[in-house]
Amino acid sequence: MAIHVINEARRCLNCKKPMCRTGCPINTPIPDMIHAFITGGINDAGHMLFENNPLSLVCSLVCNHENQCEGHCVLARKGAGIHISSIENYISDNYFDKLKPVLAPRKNIRCAIIGSGPAGITIAIILATRGYDVTIFESRDQIGGVLRYGIPEFRLPKTILDRYKKLMTSIGIRIRPNTSIGAAIGVDDLFRDEYRSIFIGTGVWKPNTLGIKGESLGNVHYAINYLSNPDSYTLGNSLNVIGAGNAAMDVARTALRKGVRQVTVFSRADTVAASQHEMEYALMDGVSFEYCKAPVEITDEGVIFSDVSCGEDGSFQEIPGTEKLYPADSTIISISQGPRDRIVSTTYGIEVNERGLIITDANGHTTRRGVFASGDVVKGAKTVVEAVRYSKQVADAMDTFMREDAALRGQQLPPDTVANLSADAPEAMEELL
Repeated sequence: MAIHVINEARRCLNCKKPMCRTGCPINTPIPDMIHAFITGGINDAGHMLFENNPLSLVCSLVCNHENQCEGHCVLARKGAGIHISSIENYISDNYFDKLKPVLAPRKNIRCAIIGSGPAGITIAIILATRGYDVTIFESRDQIGGVLRYGIPEFRLPKTILDRYKKLMTSIGIRIRPNTSIGAAIGVDDLFRDEYRSIFIGTGVWKPNTLGIKGESLGNVHYAINYLSNPDSYTLGNSLNVIGAGNAAMDVARTALRKGVRQVTVFSRADTVAASQHEMEYALMDGVSFEYCKAPVEITDEGVIFSDVSCGEDGSFQEIPGTEKLYPADSTIISISQGPRDRIVSTTYGIEVNERGLIITDANGHTTRRGVFASGDVVKGAKTVVEAVRYSKQVADAMDTFMREDAALRGQQLPPDTVANLSADAPEAMEELL
């Protein structure tokens, strides 16, 4: 592994206009990171990564690199682009446990983070390093949100999330597991207990439905529910997966690993929505694909599909008389998901759009003062790196809001100091965010 990574790093041309960085949604300083790594500065390289992206270790594994940094590498135009993800993963994994948090003086200002997915973790780390008293409220028993309950172990080892939990608790972040805001405790209770700002990052956990006959049968399940705990499902020997995005690939590959012998993914289009990389892995694992198929009815024996005519303008039209049963023991529906409304339905002043997503401005302010939101609950199901990018802006907005709120209340804040996550070397103690 190390030899491969070093050889890959040495292939970097250190371009003056790095297209790899342009292709990265969070603008990771890739050439600088690689140069530091190959010149013996692995800690400096790690610092660059975490300074820019607190979830660097996660993103190195789950990002759609082929369409982002690696796909934009100039070497990819005529051959193989640099395997940036492997380099980032090696550096991030090596550096992570060397982090020694240096925190700004405590401001004695509480903020609440509802949800511990990518957005929640990012904002919690940023605000904790800036001296705020951060409490995370997580409805499940472990942190991670979609990282833990939506991405399979073979793509993202859960031990990584355990390492993040250790890091967060070490910088004073408190975590309340098995606590759903909107049930016993509501947003108003948080304000009553002097949380000066509240962040909502609850993700999207309500499966979208097909609305066809048979969807309530006992052999039918939804992707987001299955991925949360695959071991609790008995799927039989054969499985039909309706939908062809990345989540569908995760479902198909997980099912094969859990003993299902035959998995078929059905796409309404003439291609798949999943990344080429994920599709190729699914094919390698033995997944079959059917294209231009629309589900008509689900039965105990399988799914009835009709053929679909795919227009050049992206339109789809079912072809009458082409209905056919595709037998399977079980069916999993994977057509994305939307937000649950527990918080919104129990709190006044937080407006949502027609899809149930929380309405915010560009910096995450909701329609209620002091309440912020970002991630999938605002944007819909997106990528981890997009959640991190937006959440960095929201963390800045929350910081500004709490400072202004403290000034209005006449609270004297301590002078700012450098807030960072640094390595052992004093010279590496630079500003984190």
